[in-house]
Amino acid sequence: MAEPIRPDDSAFLKETSKLPEMINVLTILTFIGSGLLALFACWGFVGAKAALDMATSDNMPAIARNFMPENYVEKLTFAYQNRVPILLMNLLVCALCIYGAILMRRLKKNGFVVYCIGELLLPLGTAYIFLGPHVISGGRDLFSLFFGVLFIVLYATQLKYLR
Repeated sequence: MAEPIRPDDSAFLKETSKLPEMINVLTILTFIGSGLLALFACWGFVGAKAALDMATSDNMPAIARNFMPENYVEKLTFAYQNRVPILLMNLLVCALCIYGAILMRRLKKNGFVVYCIGELLLPLGTAYIFLGPHVISGGRDLFSLFFGVLFIVLYATQLKYLR
């Protein structure tokens, strides 16, 4: 009885080893981060009314109110009124980052440009277009901007492998 035909394991390993390890790690982290962003964007869209109601409720404890930044209710109201464009912007950012990461996994240099556009569109585009320039002061936005710039720098160190 003849043994079934199997793909050559060593050829498979050689093919996957062409992708530099740092690009592999960064793109996997990009896929995870973009997926989480999409989930949080959908969660924010669905829960926008509840967050606004809770912030404007008289039942909120005084200690919780003390931790709310100034004009927080105003920001929540504006975010609730613009929840559809904000969701679409976040999903566009996710799509751009994922597409850029896929291109970089294929060692395409234009993937870096697509990724950079997506990564910078999130904090700058969402904040300035929808919520105004004062919003970037929030912790979530600073976190997003910091990691966005960090990943851009890390990807930039790998440009030598991209064509």
